Amino acid sequence: MIGVVSYLVFFATVAAILAIAVLGLNLHWGNTGLFNGGVAAFFGAGAYGTLLLGGTPQDGHLGGFGLAYPAALLGGMAAAAVMAWLVGVLTLRLRHDYLAIATFGVAVAFETLMRNAEWLAGGAKGVRGFERPLRDALGDGFLYNLLFLVAVLVVLVAVYLFLERLIGSPFGRLLRAIREDETAARSLGKTPAQVRLTAFVTGAVIMGLAGGLYGTFYAFVSPQDILPTLTFQIWAMLIVGGAGNNRGAILGAFLIWGAWTASGWALSRFAPVEAQLYTGSVQFVLIGLVIVGMLLWRPEGLLPERLVVSQSGSSSRTQEGV
Repeated sequence: MIGVVSYLVFFATVAAILAIAVLGLNLHWGNTGLFNGGVAAFFGAGAYGTLLLGGTPQDGHLGGFGLAYPAALLGGMAAAAVMAWLVGVLTLRLRHDYLAIATFGVAVAFETLMRNAEWLAGGAKGVRGFERPLRDALGDGFLYNLLFLVAVLVVLVAVYLFLERLIGSPFGRLLRAIREDETAARSLGKTPAQVRLTAFVTGAVIMGLAGGLYGTFYAFVSPQDILPTLTFQIWAMLIVGGAGNNRGAILGAFLIWGAWTASGWALSRFAPVEAQLYTGSVQFVLIGLVIVGMLLWRPEGLLPERLVVSQSGSSSRTQEGV
């Protein structure tokens, strides 16, 4: 029984961390219409930045500054923000498929750099030597994991409330206006390029926060944690939950992570031994099938962004599911 509870705590912690990243993607795609294919890069920047700034000195690579945990986590978020600003300045003039290809290339380049530049972040061996906060007081057992889950859920709720306020503000309405008709927004004196860049950096900071929490939870990060699979997982979560709906983004994160872990368990238990060697590849194919299936069956997601018609006859979108 204790083992089951411990696993549920682990499952909920990872799902909540991924939900934070999905909320960042929802700001990009669901509210601004930015097709970001480089989620893993910003997630990884937060994870690597946090562990390098907050870890102990290690031979062979940079880092080990031993900063206090809040400063290290903020540093990881800042690393994601700087990367997003540079990428945004160079790519946000592109649209749709071209933007997706460019940002996906950034993610591949970041993963390749982390895998090969051993002097920078340990290369394929990853970054170790990170002491989880309050470990000396709480130990590494069930109590620590439970309290860490509570902390992650608090952060998740805070990010959700922040985005709800942001989306309901005049800036949020401007984001949706640019998403729906950029030409009309420009004709009203708005500057879509600047607004898109602000939204892009904000969403990337949220992804960096998720990456920092992920690195903290495992006290380790390597290039295996920022493979393209992560980007597709997070996109599947948003598509299933419902783009443009923050509650849908959180629901999709828990559903897809549950399906991912369940499929891994089922394949390892029931698949032939020869097939178990390809469990990761099979799961990768399953993600693609989920994305295609949802786009064909219910492209708006399980909790879609609902179109509301005002008394004047004009329409606007809300975050309520239908």
